[in-house]
Amino acid sequence: MFSWYFKSNLLVRIIIGLVLGAIAGLFLGPDAKMLSPLGDILVRSLKMIVMPVIVSTIIVGAGSVKPSQLGKVGAKCMSFYMLTTGFAVAIGLFFGNILQPGNGLELASEGATFKPAAAAKATSFLDILINIIPKNPFAAITTGDVLSTIFFCIITGIAISVLRHSEDARIKNAGDSLFYLFEGLAEVMYLIINWVLQYVPIGVFALIAVVFGAQGSKAFGPLGVVVIATYLAFACHILIVYGGGLMLFGVNPIAFFKKVKTASIAAFVTRTSSGVLPISMEVADKELGVDKSIYSFSLPLGATVNMDGTAIYQGVCALFIGYAIGEPLTFSQQITVIGTTILASLGTAGIPGAGAIMLMIVLNSVGLEITAGSPTALAYAMIFGIDALLDMGRTCTNVTGDLAVTCAVANSENELNKECWEPAEATQR
Repeated sequence: MFSWYFKSNLLVRIIIGLVLGAIAGLFLGPDAKMLSPLGDILVRSLKMIVMPVIVSTIIVGAGSVKPSQLGKVGAKCMSFYMLTTGFAVAIGLFFGNILQPGNGLELASEGATFKPAAAAKATSFLDILINIIPKNPFAAITTGDVLSTIFFCIITGIAISVLRHSEDARIKNAGDSLFYLFEGLAEVMYLIINWVLQYVPIGVFALIAVVFGAQGSKAFGPLGVVVIATYLAFACHILIVYGGGLMLFGVNPIAFFKKVKTASIAAFVTRTSSGVLPISMEVADKELGVDKSIYSFSLPLGATVNMDGTAIYQGVCALFIGYAIGEPLTFSQQITVIGTTILASLGTAGIPGAGAIMLMIVLNSVGLEITAGSPTALAYAMIFGIDALLDMGRTCTNVTGDLAVTCAVANSENELNKECWEPAEATQR
C-alpha cells in the first residue's frame, strides 16, 4: 500500500513535508499543537541513535587509517583537514553572530522550558580541553558526554589499527575481530538511520506545523537568513581559506578553481562526496597533475574526515537554534562547538544524513538537548526542513576542500606535475 512512499525520492518527500507543514500550521494556528506527537517520535528516534553512531563510526574511521599512512604525508593530510575544519566552523560562527539567524522567533514560549545542561555552564578553555579526557568512558557514553566519548573512540580506533597491523598473528586477529565488530555495528546503525530517515518527512511536517501554527508567516524570514549566512560562509571559506592556503603552498588558486570545477559542480548537484570520488580522482590526476601515491590516499581520507562544509553548517545552525529559543550561545559554548565539530568529523562523513545527525551531537555538547516537545526540537525541525538546500553547498565545499588539500600536500612533496599548470605547453600537446 505504501510502496509509492518508499520508492519516491526522500528529498522530494522532505520538501513536501516542509511545505505542507507550513500550510497546515498557518491554517490550524495554535491547534497545530495536536500534531506534536508525530514530531516527538522523530525527535526520540534521532536521539536513540546518536551515541551508538558516535561509538561505531568514529572507532571504524580511526581504525581504518593504517599506522604506516600516519607518516609524513598522512600527518600533513590529517593536520590540514583538521585545521580547515576548525577554520570552517569558526567562519560559520562568525557569519552566524553577524546575521543572528533565528533572533526574534521566541520558540521558548512554544515548548518546554529550556534548562541548560552541565555542558552549557560557563567554563574556561583549559577546562574544556581537560574535560575532553573522560574519567570513565562508559559513564561518558551512558550520560551523553559527547566530547569525552569522541575522544575515547578516536584513541580506541587508533589502538585497534595498530593491533590490526601487528606482525604477531594472534594480536592481528584480535585487532581484526574488534574492527569487524564495530564495523558491523556501524552497518547496523546505517540501516537504522535509513529507517529513521524514511519517517523524517512525517516528523518534519508535524514539527513545522507546530512552529508555523504558533509563529505564523514570520518563521520564513529566519530560515532565509540561515541559508544566506551559510552560503556566504561557504564562499568565504572556499575563497579565503582554500585560496589563501593554496597560495601559501605555491599553487595558483584561480587556476586551481578552474581545474576542479567539474568535481565541484558534480558534488553540488549529486550531494554526495563519496559518489563523486571517481570524478575527484580523475581531476586530481588529469587536471591537477597530482601523483597517484598522494591522491589515492588523501581523497578517500578526505571523504572520511573532511567535513568543512558541514562544519560551517554546524556553526550557523547551532547559533540559529540558540537565538530561536532565546538562549544565544556563550563564547565558551561556541569554543565547544568548534572542538566537537573537529573531533566528530572523524568518521561521521559517511553517515547518511550526516549533517543533521552531527548537528544533534554538537547541540548535545553545549547543553542544547533535543527533547520531545522542547523549543530546541522545534528549531531543529526547521533546520531539517531546509537541510537539502544547504546540503548542496556543504558537499561542494567538502569536495573542493579535499582537492585543495591534496594539491597543497602534493606540491609540498614535489609530487605535482608542473606541466599540467603550464597552459602554453598543454596547448601544444
